[in-house]
Amino acid sequence: MKILFCTDGSKISFNALHNISCWIKDAIIDTICIIDWSFLPEQITIEEENFTYSCANVADTILDYAEEEIRKAGLKTGRRIKNCGSAVESILEQAEKENYDLILMGSHGKKGIQKWLGSVSQEIINSSKISDYIAKEENSGKKVLITTDGTQCSLEIINEILPNIKLEDKEIHICMVNEDPNLLFLDGTLDTNWLLDIQKQQQIYAAKAIKDIQALLEEHNIKTTETTILSGIPAQKIIDYSRLNNIDLIILGSKNKTKLDRFLTGSVSKRVLENVVSDILLVRCKMPNDFCG
Repeated sequence: MKILFCTDGSKISFNALHNISCWIKDAIIDTICIIDWSFLPEQITIEEENFTYSCANVADTILDYAEEEIRKAGLKTGRRIKNCGSAVESILEQAEKENYDLILMGSHGKKGIQKWLGSVSQEIINSSKISDYIAKEENSGKKVLITTDGTQCSLEIINEILPNIKLEDKEIHICMVNEDPNLLFLDGTLDTNWLLDIQKQQQIYAAKAIKDIQALLEEHNIKTTETTILSGIPAQKIIDYSRLNNIDLIILGSKNKTKLDRFLTGSVSKRVLENVVSDILLVRCKMPNDFCG
């Protein structure tokens, strides 16, 4: 597995490195460090040559420390990449150059207006075409929540990550959230029996979806600890479940939506990332959208 580890030298970024080492079997870690001066007001002038030299020295120090931490985590060190400029643009550009399986980074979990404007990690999730692992706090790396929506993409995602992720000694939770039928209709009075029938069909569908994930795990001798079918708004139910059960890692699937789709409708992954301390492994579904719904 080839991972692009993004660090600014902060403890939060190294929390991500520590946490993923609890889950990943074998990986080569390329490390990228960007000194981002894009936040400077336009009226501030700098001597670019001297400033770039200083940035390079800072980046080298961070990269030296990162290599040491990668080795301590039992992972393999790969390339060192340093740059000055926009963090988001540099990370996405590097990700496009190489055939990475995963982008690894920490998230500061901004609040208020900073949260509204979006963090680097959120912008990367919105724009990257490969899977992402986002961490905030260092955790024990024991409890994982696998989410499913019952589509073929959910199975494909789990099948894709199983060769590279350590689940044999973990506490594994599988969850599916059925949207409340009452929330799907805005006008009119619906027949109670009709609503009950919808809910019954939802339960049957969800139970099958969870059994499919369990069967896939059992093929790799991995046992499930707990399964849950919830009803409500998917993002909120996943957030509530992860908090209640102290989940360390949430595995989410991502369909191939355009950036405009994500901006207009939001996404489960965006809301979950903003509101949990759990790590997020967002796995991109490589199947065409026709097969994901």
